[in-house]
Amino acid sequence: MSRILVVAGTDSSGGAGLSRDVAMAQSLGCSVAPVVTAVTVQTNSALIATQPIPPQIIADQVTAAFDPAGQIPRAIKIGMIGTPEAARSLAQALPAQVPIVLDPVLKSSSGGDLMSLEALTPLLPKVTVLTPNLEESARLASTCHYPQEPPELAELKIRAQIILATGVAAVLIKGGHGQGTHSTDHLFTADSHQMFSAPRLPISKRGTGCSLATALACALAQGASVTEACAQAKAQMTLWLSNPG
Repeated sequence: MSRILVVAGTDSSGGAGLSRDVAMAQSLGCSVAPVVTAVTVQTNSALIATQPIPPQIIADQVTAAFDPAGQIPRAIKIGMIGTPEAARSLAQALPAQVPIVLDPVLKSSSGGDLMSLEALTPLLPKVTVLTPNLEESARLASTCHYPQEPPELAELKIRAQIILATGVAAVLIKGGHGQGTHSTDHLFTADSHQMFSAPRLPISKRGTGCSLATALACALAQGASVTEACAQAKAQMTLWLSNPG
């Protein structure tokens, strides 16, 4: 069984965060080494309180997870980080040569801010795949606003170019919050663009960002290329969203 490291916050509702990451990973045949960055008090409709974990404790958790005496994680998924100080500590602790998937969780799906753009900066040059949704991609690219209408491909390419300039190897801009009959995710690298599309389902679940990033990390841990991992994660999300459970 492949193992992934998951860096994220807890969610007392169980709808997102580490709980969702572990559930998705186990369904895909991966075990999880958890690194807790924050404890949140959430319901399905509200973020009530957040308690960040001290940066050094976060770094120490990462170091312990990569103890050679244990099973070494083959990929890393990062969700909620918390503070810029935590991000800097985490960036120093993360090992080289291990693929990293970063879900830029700027807001909770239950409402409320979870992370600032500043907190992401130290980590971006280490990231293999960044997975923003449409709104997050606009904020990360510092566009002046998030339009109500879905952006055209040309706009997505501009956002991707700006994000890639921060040092990330690839950016997957997710289309789940868009419109139309199909949900299309766009994978951009410095010299390529690929699309992954699936029928848009009339279903709303919390934890979709966590789930896709974790599925992507699991595929990378199991030896898939970035393109293959994105395709597998998209298919897994469609399967999960189709399940009423």
